[in-house]
Amino acid sequence: MLFTTNRCLLCGNETDEEESWTNLFAQVKEYIVCEPCTKRLQRVDGSQCGICGRPFSGYDERFRVGELCGDCHRWEQDDEWTGLLTRNRSLYVYNDFLKEVIARFKYRGDYILARAFSELAAKEIRKWKPDIVVPIPLSPERQYERGFNQAEAIVREAGLPYELLLARTHGEKQSKKSREARIHIPQVFRLVETPILNSKKILLIDDIYTTGSTLRHAAKLLKEAGAGEISSLTIARG
Repeated sequence: MLFTTNRCLLCGNETDEEESWTNLFAQVKEYIVCEPCTKRLQRVDGSQCGICGRPFSGYDERFRVGELCGDCHRWEQDDEWTGLLTRNRSLYVYNDFLKEVIARFKYRGDYILARAFSELAAKEIRKWKPDIVVPIPLSPERQYERGFNQAEAIVREAGLPYELLLARTHGEKQSKKSREARIHIPQVFRLVETPILNSKKILLIDDIYTTGSTLRHAAKLLKEAGAGEISSLTIARG
């Protein structure tokens, strides 16, 4: 039995990985996600909101409206926002472990963490078969602070084509706003150019789904530009 030593992307510890004779001479991955860290990443599964993907496990049934959570039901009752986002799906629950990982990824410039999510993200994106993949952008000021756009990094590391159709104006961080403030903010995006979307199927990529405001603002602008179905994939469901 052969073993190769790799370093975990998330905890940084070295881990021994069993290696078969058939892939002995294949290129060994320098980084993986170790088994203990994998177990701490909680996949979103089971019964979920039909739009945002919120897990219904542990969700107060008083706020559920049919196949929708209370938040999405309110979005769909608003004529300005109804029907804009077909569905969101998230890879993981935003638990304490993932909060720390994403904080390193977003605020401490740890770009290589994109590789921890890229393989699963690529698998999900291919299943959806979108016409265009669009990472949610940062404002130039925020991108300068962080060094890179985490949503774009995930798609790039996944090795999939994408288009930067949107630009973002600078403003207060979304994480500092209340839910009501996020919902009622003015449009924060603009089109980089005038794309010919012709009812194309768009998949937005972002790091965290919280209230859905950011994704719906992006979807609204793309819909107005002629896009068809717009969905989203995020790393975490807050």
